[in-house]
Amino acid sequence: MLDTVAVIMAEGGFTPPGPADFDLPPIVGEVTKPMVMISLSVVLIFALFYAMSRKAAVVPGRMQFAGEFVYGGVRNSIARESIGSEHFMKFVPYLFALFTFVLVNNYFGMIPIVQFPTFSHSGYAYGLALLSWLLYNGVGIWKHGALGYLKHVAVPAGVSGVMLLLIVPLEILSNIVVRPVTLALRLFANMFAGHLLLILFALGGEYLLVEASPSVLNIVGGVGAILMFFLVSALELLVMFLQAYVFTLLTAMYVAGAVAEEH
Repeated sequence: MLDTVAVIMAEGGFTPPGPADFDLPPIVGEVTKPMVMISLSVVLIFALFYAMSRKAAVVPGRMQFAGEFVYGGVRNSIARESIGSEHFMKFVPYLFALFTFVLVNNYFGMIPIVQFPTFSHSGYAYGLALLSWLLYNGVGIWKHGALGYLKHVAVPAGVSGVMLLLIVPLEILSNIVVRPVTLALRLFANMFAGHLLLILFALGGEYLLVEASPSVLNIVGGVGAILMFFLVSALELLVMFLQAYVFTLLTAMYVAGAVAEEH
């Protein structure tokens, strides 16, 4: 592989992909491809689950079963397990919408022609994290009152005296400031890095097989790059699902912490 890279560098004809490849030009006016994909995902999710539930029956058909499987997974495995049986149902609609929204926009990166995960643009990931931040902090204020919630997130049980001078700023920083940043960064970084790898292997393989001077080394390197493209694509399918799951699960856990009686 190092020899192949050396050949490419020596020939100087291959430009590796970078962050600039994610800055897509507007489609019409100020409308960009990610803006269209965000809107399209909402329409797709609504149409799909409407079709799944339109002819709901006691004995479900395939589509109804698929819809109930996804809904049941979010409701039972994420909402109920994280938030608890007393409060979880209030948050199932948001968590279900959040999971399907992230999942569909992630899988846009694997659909031919579209081939762009929406959350590889950091602004969309931070916008979504902001919604979850508003939700769990709003719920905490509703549950404990403004001052009560501030005490709830900043003062751990059993800590008193001088230790509070150290613990309180750290808890506020961790629970109020850092959480939405890490929530968004995890989703964005995974989508960005995964898609960048796919571009690298696809363009690198195409360059070695088609554009570079024909040699055994270039052919072997090109075939290897194409094989890596398919292997990373398979891995990305799993990563895209896991990122949707983790984003939803962490949101549920933050909500659970906000409605809990103790820190």
